[in-house]
Amino acid sequence: MPDPLPSTLPPADWTRREGLAALVAALGADQVRWVGGAVRDTLLGQPVNDVDAATPLTPDAVIDRLRAAGIRAIPTGIEHGTVTAVLPDGNVEVTTLRRDVSTDGRRATVAFATEWREDAARRDFTINALYAAPDSGTVFDWFGGLDDLAARRVRFIGEARQRIREDHLRILRYFRFQARFGTRLDEEAEQACAELAPMLKGLSRERVAAELLNLLSLPDPADTLERMHGLGVLPVVLPEAGRATIAALRRLVAAERASAVARDPVRRLAALLPALPPVAETVASRLRLSKAQRERIACAAARSAADREDPRALAYREGRECAIDRLLLAGEDPSPLIGWEVPRLPLKGGEIVARGVAAGPEVARLLRAVEREWVAEGFPPRERVERILEKMLQTF
Repeated sequence: MPDPLPSTLPPADWTRREGLAALVAALGADQVRWVGGAVRDTLLGQPVNDVDAATPLTPDAVIDRLRAAGIRAIPTGIEHGTVTAVLPDGNVEVTTLRRDVSTDGRRATVAFATEWREDAARRDFTINALYAAPDSGTVFDWFGGLDDLAARRVRFIGEARQRIREDHLRILRYFRFQARFGTRLDEEAEQACAELAPMLKGLSRERVAAELLNLLSLPDPADTLERMHGLGVLPVVLPEAGRATIAALRRLVAAERASAVARDPVRRLAALLPALPPVAETVASRLRLSKAQRERIACAAARSAADREDPRALAYREGRECAIDRLLLAGEDPSPLIGWEVPRLPLKGGEIVARGVAAGPEVARLLRAVEREWVAEGFPPRERVERILEKMLQTF
């Protein structure tokens, strides 16, 4: 049996932020509780960046009280009850307690509530439905989240299939949270995700992409993706990925660690795809990735055995980021590129014209020839470039 977790928040730096004390004073200690990730991660001894709060106060009352206390309040999600309190040591989203009125698997219609338990009941997993009082640190747990957290088990609140039908994205969220926190599998959750996986087809591609990239940002998501594939979940959202590409992701994760290169979700997504630029471009378009992300995945997909010959020449030709991606995907050492800035050819076409070559195609041809030699020699300084040019002009 795992050791039980405390029912009171342990000491944490974030709880001592002056801005949070001002927020609590403005809203009232009995009218606000910390909720979700900050509580969960503190109980696990993990660092906390974002802090969220819940309150029975209406959004208008939250805004009025914050502004009366001199705290800037932004109605960032007012229709869903969320107000952002702008604080010097980190903004806090304050959300009015809610209950679901109706859901269609993609979005929910909510009404404001006054009971803490009612708000907790609409959340996805037990480990995300933990609330803490700001004054005493007392943790409120209505659904066994503390036991699940201690057991490293990700479990839906209530009946798993019903929770997934309310929001189909919870399938992908389950696997992301399981990859991050879980060591014990919840059989009901796994079966529900497998059974209802086709529902993912109705989600916006942007939401699917965000969840995939969040999953791929975790230290080692390969085992989870392998399970998603076996359960029929991954083929729904990323049919191009298979056991071979998941194996490629495993090798990439190992290469990132060995090279001390920061893990990157876009690079990892590229590993899950065949090394075929048209396929990469199709996936990037389908997932509505940004222009920069699309270009990067397409560049990674164009990798070949020739990339291994000269890392810096590759970086000069394709850009340092793409070169690092290709090297890691090939299991090659990217260290020659770490901290190295791609140089610019220290020669302009006008200098060639000044040496008597008529402006036109021949200048461009000479410039390309000098550039090829300069790259082949490892980017020597300008003095050497001038000698290369002189030699070529003699045979021009």
